[in-house]
Amino acid sequence: MGFNCGIVGLPNVGKSTLFNALTATAAAQAANYPFCTIEPNVGRVSVPDERMDRLAAVAQSQKIIPTQLEFVDIAGLVRGAAKGEGLGNKFLAHIREVDAIIHVLRCFEGGDVTHVEGSVDPIRDAETVETELMLADLESLEKRLTNTQKKAKTGDKEAQEQLTIIEPVIELLREGKPARTAWATLAPEKRELFRQLQLVTAKPVLYVANVGEADAATGNALSEKVAAKAKAEGTESVTIAAAIESEVALLESDAEKKEFLDALGLAEPGLNKIIRAGYHCLNLLTFFTVGPKETRAWTVRKGSSAPQAAGVIHTDFERGFIRGETIAYPDFIACNGESGAREAGKLRQEGKEYIVQDGDVLHFKFNV
Repeated sequence: MGFNCGIVGLPNVGKSTLFNALTATAAAQAANYPFCTIEPNVGRVSVPDERMDRLAAVAQSQKIIPTQLEFVDIAGLVRGAAKGEGLGNKFLAHIREVDAIIHVLRCFEGGDVTHVEGSVDPIRDAETVETELMLADLESLEKRLTNTQKKAKTGDKEAQEQLTIIEPVIELLREGKPARTAWATLAPEKRELFRQLQLVTAKPVLYVANVGEADAATGNALSEKVAAKAKAEGTESVTIAAAIESEVALLESDAEKKEFLDALGLAEPGLNKIIRAGYHCLNLLTFFTVGPKETRAWTVRKGSSAPQAAGVIHTDFERGFIRGETIAYPDFIACNGESGAREAGKLRQEGKEYIVQDGDVLHFKFNV
């Protein structure tokens, strides 16, 4: 099960610089002109999780295998993209394929990097991109509406159900509100129909405020505006200096990275914050399998059952699921491993109805 985040924004805001840093490669060409990224670049990164080192130490594991997220660097969008301006059609096709959107906003003045709009205003830039995505969704739904209405008039129950989702979402988009604002008002049984619409503005969004080096530790007035916008929308924002992150990514040892970050007053790379925030944005959690051979992290969506989690490891595990032996992370550490947890009564036998919790150490019993 793979999850990915698309990195989007206007041209020259630092998307490709950020992508290069995330993947520690120069795969995405970072240049001072629009559309230097034409095909989406894809990179997989490990999700930082300090719990793994402690689990591996207790179990004396030979290997540590973290879970991963995929990042996609998507070509810069400009005003008019919904009507095909710039690389609009390519942009929209690629962004439909990602699970969440990381929206990079320029929050630094000056420098020799040209801003496509002629001035620096992250809120305006966010609204430009959001408007283009809403226009694309609106066009998609309006095309679908006529055919669905015809089917509904013939008594087609499925079409009638679809109309109860399509019509109110169209109204939201016409009012300038993204499709995701409809989610909270939807009855649980209608949420699957909503997902099937595959709307771009239904995807969760994480804002990244890209500041200059001097503001990397504290942010600035522009990044504060981005944080306020994110809070108002019920989402997250992360402040980073993409240029610094690309330098950190090129340093070979952890000691060098720490020394470099300490000199700038930074506790950790901003990339770690982006990866964790992206993970949270996707509504994911981590569970672990732990043994002498390896300590491994696995990813599932919050609310997943024990059999669904087992299926992430192998489809046979889900198909023949019997039970899951479960130890909460704090108990595993406090009891010095599985045998101690078992003796202390902290190892639980959980069945098919069990909802996996973040940090669970699991061992699945199955029979195929």
